[in-house]
Amino acid sequence: MSREDLAGLVFQGIEEFVADLDAEIGPSDAEWGPFRYLRDPISDPRFSTPVTLSVPNAWWARNTWVEPFRIEFDSISEAAKALRAVQRNWAPCLFTQFRRGELIKERLPPISAKPKPFPFELPETPMGAWTLLDEHTMIASATCSSPFPGGIVEFEEDKVNPPSRAYLKLREALVRARRFPDPGESCIDAGASPGGWTWVLAGLGTRVLAVDRAELDPRIAAMPGVEYRRHDAFTLKPEDFGRQDWVFSDVICYPQRLYEWVSLWLESGLCEKFICTIKIQGEPDWAAIRLFDAIPGGSVVHLHNNKHELTWIRV
Repeated sequence: MSREDLAGLVFQGIEEFVADLDAEIGPSDAEWGPFRYLRDPISDPRFSTPVTLSVPNAWWARNTWVEPFRIEFDSISEAAKALRAVQRNWAPCLFTQFRRGELIKERLPPISAKPKPFPFELPETPMGAWTLLDEHTMIASATCSSPFPGGIVEFEEDKVNPPSRAYLKLREALVRARRFPDPGESCIDAGASPGGWTWVLAGLGTRVLAVDRAELDPRIAAMPGVEYRRHDAFTLKPEDFGRQDWVFSDVICYPQRLYEWVSLWLESGLCEKFICTIKIQGEPDWAAIRLFDAIPGGSVVHLHNNKHELTWIRV
């Protein structure tokens, strides 16, 4: 068996959006299925710096492998032993050699695949990731940008009460941010209809002002602490709302328009915590995404529950 540390980063692409990752990072030094390896991107201004890591991060990556290494091994037990020697927790991210990968996984400490309740606190223990390139070659990293195994989190779904599955995005963003609105805190939910995000926030005991030109689901509008206002949220200024603890937006709009509205909030000083969906319509608006990424204290990520969209988090 042999091990080789790889200088640089490995970006774990999202199968449906690998083209966006390639457009973002440019030519890579190696490609393995959805994975892209860049030998020395640390000082490259194309990449953002997430709050939790002092290394670059690609927006269109499911996960960034920060300390990648390559292992050449002869047997399944040898591969598993090499990973266990580094740390305990490892998530497989296979794109080939699935049967062999499953056998290696069985020799590693188990990771719970059960859907998570909400809310839940992320453990502080690191979550490594690994994949197979062929029968005898593995790429792995003990440190990754995502706190979730392989960048994926599944929640216990409520298929009765929320009016849409959009609520899963907000759950993931809050867990990832490691911050939850406290009971009694005031929240703006812009673009609220039909009410998935409002349902999450009201369930946490907050006071929610849901704003949308479309109607809120009557069951959501009747929840304690919920007030509905029929309006285009972006035509309202922060002063029209007053001081807020949180501002949320899942509005379908061009990224530039969302940025201009968020900028008004930042300039007003009337709110400090934001979670906003950056909707992508056709080709990503790279300039607008960079504007969000440059806002101090925030980060742009692709959530597991995002579609062709990104999420800006500043808490």
